[in-house]
Amino acid sequence: MSTDSISDYLTRIKNAIKANHRVVEVPASNIKKEITKILFDKGYILSYKFEDHTPNKQGAIKIALKYHPVNKTSAIKSLQRISTPGLRTYKGVNDMPRVLNGLGVAIISTSKGVMTDKEAKKNNVGGELLCYVY
Repeated sequence: MSTDSISDYLTRIKNAIKANHRVVEVPASNIKKEITKILFDKGYILSYKFEDHTPNKQGAIKIALKYHPVNKTSAIKSLQRISTPGLRTYKGVNDMPRVLNGLGVAIISTSKGVMTDKEAKKNNVGGELLCYVY
């Protein structure tokens, strides 16, 4: 039993990338669905599907991973969990980090929902720093 569901989600994606899998299935939650939507919008994954008809009532998320067509490298180079249950990390709007000098994305849970660092700056909100993606 994993106590940190977001870390479990990120680890499942990292392991699937290392094994060159095309699709990975993870248990669903509302925050994982929002992170998946952000990864799709920013072009890190090919597609996703939310399935509610699973044996457990929790549901599942099927994620199709994105690879380069020629050299077969993944679009996701790194997924890094920042805020953990043991050490929460919060950032204000003026302290937002730049991931890979602006080329990466920081995913933040704010009072207005889960969003990227750039959207949080635009909406003038801070929040809990969930993970870095690049």
